[in-house]
Amino acid sequence: MTAWSYSSIKTFDQCPKKYYHLKIAKDVKDSGSEATLYGQALHSAAEDYVKGTADLPAKFGFIRDTLDALKAIEGEKLCELRLGVKRDGDTFEPCKFLAKDVWWRGIADLVVINGDMAYSIDYKTSKNAKYADTKQLDLVAAALFVHYPQVKKIKSALAFVVSNDLIQKVHTADMRDSYFETFADELERLEVAQDNNVWNANSSPLCGWCPVTSCEHHRPRK
Repeated sequence: MTAWSYSSIKTFDQCPKKYYHLKIAKDVKDSGSEATLYGQALHSAAEDYVKGTADLPAKFGFIRDTLDALKAIEGEKLCELRLGVKRDGDTFEPCKFLAKDVWWRGIADLVVINGDMAYSIDYKTSKNAKYADTKQLDLVAAALFVHYPQVKKIKSALAFVVSNDLIQKVHTADMRDSYFETFADELERLEVAQDNNVWNANSSPLCGWCPVTSCEHHRPRK
């Protein structure tokens, strides 16, 4: 099966046809919306500021207090940490992000490692936390337990920096394997789609934002 991530499995769940064109055929590229480009710029600015390589641009000054609080946490700080995990049955092992045998991959915005304790932060630029999904935190925590076996507990959070909301969750090493099973049903459906090469399109209000313009459900935004 093709290596997966939180974002890719969510794309498949939203629309298998969209997943096929973006991840399998790769004949369509998603250039991103204005909102996603803004989010990428903020993530880059936050990384530079936490690492101490640049000050925050004025337009992102509103996240300074949040980042200062994160910088004050004791421990080794790892920004934009690329994680890969390979799987053999019920065994999970660390691997490179782009390894040929990678099973799952993901990027953690900020990780702080302090002995057997860690912190994992994911910046969100949505206007509110109404649709917050902590399943993303579960997967990153599981991968961190694989890569840093000395870590036994992780305090994770989705930091909605625009609305100033913090959605928190605590992860423990004994739950690692169950976190990896978070999307077991979706992965089973993905495997069936790949085995049968059947990628049915779903119609939804999001079709106007989809880059797969050849789809029968695509309609230009008004």
